[in-house]
Amino acid sequence: MIPLVDLKAQYQSLRDELAAAALRVLESGYYALGPEVEAFEGEFASYCESSGAVAVNSGTSALHLALLAAGVGPGDEVITVPFTFVATVAAIQYTGARAVFADVEPRTLTMNASELKGLITSRTKAILPVHLYGQMAEMDAILEVARAHGLTVIEDAAQAHGAEYKGRRAGSMGDFGCFSFYPSKNLGACGEGGIVVSSNPEHIRVLRMLRDWGQESKYRHVLRGFNYRMDNLQGALLRVKLRRLEQWTELRRAHAASYDAQLAGLGLVGPEALPDRRHVYHLYAIRLRNRDRLREYLRDRGVQSEVHYPIPVHRMEVWCGQDYAAGDFPVAEQAATEVLSLPLYAELRPESVNQIARLVREFVLGEGER
Repeated sequence: MIPLVDLKAQYQSLRDELAAAALRVLESGYYALGPEVEAFEGEFASYCESSGAVAVNSGTSALHLALLAAGVGPGDEVITVPFTFVATVAAIQYTGARAVFADVEPRTLTMNASELKGLITSRTKAILPVHLYGQMAEMDAILEVARAHGLTVIEDAAQAHGAEYKGRRAGSMGDFGCFSFYPSKNLGACGEGGIVVSSNPEHIRVLRMLRDWGQESKYRHVLRGFNYRMDNLQGALLRVKLRRLEQWTELRRAHAASYDAQLAGLGLVGPEALPDRRHVYHLYAIRLRNRDRLREYLRDRGVQSEVHYPIPVHRMEVWCGQDYAAGDFPVAEQAATEVLSLPLYAELRPESVNQIARLVREFVLGEGER
């Protein structure tokens, strides 16, 4: 079976370095936060071309704290997209605010910035674009609207480590950039983890307090904070992996280019990689009407695939109640029925890419003959 993601293969390539980093932490006696987390914060902020970062225990926590640091609370509205992982909307609702949706645009399945002006009300506090599958949203247009209306921009960059928009890194363009280090991400922890980057010193100060029970100093609680600290062990392991991230990214991009070449002409119109952006391919997604049959076809021949995401968040009653109905966001809804992610990771062998592409071609051409 060719897996969608192969974390064991990644581990084998780093086994000795990870073991040494883990032992260093175990011998240090620092387990919650600590010097490895602090060092990782500085290194990742530099990687994102930002001046500060605050490491937390998950990407969801990163979004939650960024929203709180932006002053989002009960009665406020935050504009985001329905075609995303549920954590984007969950974090908004944790603050007591309401998610207001802009549809995604067809080429990239990222936020359709042309809809933003019509969604802004007196309650709007922030815009939260999602950099989907490894490609950044249309940030110039989003920032223009936000600045004109005095709104905070929080980048959901959970899938976009190292992605760029017109030469600028994901996380560095908005007021906050939020990343996940879930194990399957381009930069994944050996467990859970996340981070918020910002070049605003006051934002960094507030984020540091919020992640550690709102403490300004020990036992001096000045904010209603949370236990969102990153473990020192994860900081050490992520430091090892961060040194390989650019190498892994270029391998991902090479595999994606191979898929592009071999699947050309089949009408599999996946999210388009735009020339003014650096796509880091957290996922390689294609689109076809009969994607469920293709998924079965691949599975029966030893290839794992996945659907990201089969139900747009606005159709999940547990998060959105009756606020929205089917048909409200047609681009997102159509994409949810068509997208399929193929295996893509740095350790994927070129011959495996060729095998997967051959099977997809066989399926598509065979279906066309029916």
